[in-house]
Amino acid sequence: MAEGPLADLVVIELGTLIAGPFCGQILADFGAEVIKIEDPGTGDPMRQWGRSLPQGLSPWWPVIGRNKKSVTLNLRSPEGQAIVRQLIEKADVLIENFRPGTMEKWGLSYESLSAANPRLIMARVSGFGQTGPYATRPGYGLIGEAMGGLRAITGEPDRPPARAGVSIGDSLAAAHAVMGILMSLHHRARTGRGQVIDAAIYESVLAMMENMVTEYDLTGYVRERSGAVLPGIAPSNVYPTRDGMVLIGGNGDTVFARLCECMGEPALKDDPRYVSHASRGANQTALDDHIAAWTRTFTSEALLAKLEEHAVPCGRVYRAPEMLDDPQYAARDSIVTVDHPVFGPIRMQNAFPKLSETPGSIRWPGPELGEHTAAVLAEKLGVGATKLEALKAAKVV
Repeated sequence: MAEGPLADLVVIELGTLIAGPFCGQILADFGAEVIKIEDPGTGDPMRQWGRSLPQGLSPWWPVIGRNKKSVTLNLRSPEGQAIVRQLIEKADVLIENFRPGTMEKWGLSYESLSAANPRLIMARVSGFGQTGPYATRPGYGLIGEAMGGLRAITGEPDRPPARAGVSIGDSLAAAHAVMGILMSLHHRARTGRGQVIDAAIYESVLAMMENMVTEYDLTGYVRERSGAVLPGIAPSNVYPTRDGMVLIGGNGDTVFARLCECMGEPALKDDPRYVSHASRGANQTALDDHIAAWTRTFTSEALLAKLEEHAVPCGRVYRAPEMLDDPQYAARDSIVTVDHPVFGPIRMQNAFPKLSETPGSIRWPGPELGEHTAAVLAEKLGVGATKLEALKAAKVV
């Protein structure tokens, strides 16, 4: 396996659940030594989360905990705080996603940590950021998704806002934290100084909201839920077939012309209702109904083959079974098999994006709680067996 482009970095991961740990997962996938600090006895709740728990274990933990080292420390104790401080002094990056003020309460503010380690980069992930009147509010991903604008435009217009089937707000905040860390590493290479990344979940969602705010500011238009379509973007929808459904994206002028040829109606592209992007958007419902009447005459497989022959973007709606059976996934190793000490071989998504010279890799699944405590404390801090036993007796590790 490739060493990874971040193999020279030491990262301390504090916090639990998704927003902070997914940030650590991405860095670990690309080679960083990510030392995850967990509470003794309980660990990250992700070890227990999941709709199904085969053999009493979470299928989520092997993914979000992969490539990391697990060290147990009681951060609510002075001894645990002293040990993590020593680890941070030797680290490049610190990730935390506690409620703002928690790190300061534990004597682990950036000011005190950077005084001992000026090169330290600290990524702070929270619901509302480290400042402002909402900073100390609890801020889970669903709240950030709602306040960032995503929930208002997700779902059918005649129903309450829907949610995505994944924790997208947390993951977006983690991805923005990773971007901030990489930018900060570039800055540190030039200046020798670290800095703080303040990644708020609601702002990370807001960053994905395209022109929502600007459009309202200029025109007064409020974007609302529109189900499977984007208003004014046509044709771009899910269309019925004899045995299911297929997605077709044909809203560009040249692509729409190819779709018309595919349908055996080349003159349709010159119809005044559909001749331009704007006119197709204005007559979206009529165009979708026209296309749906055509797609209903095919099986999904036959329709896809015909659309692909005319270079019209199309595809199926995939779930896990379809992903595992798809030749594109197989050809690119999009899903890999990893050995797990209890489950045996398990499959999970690979590390993305793909890099030509220093690709990411999955070296091991989420570790056992405290699996690396002794090794990390010995290597980083010189803690011997006798001292370790004393720390265990005091419930520090």
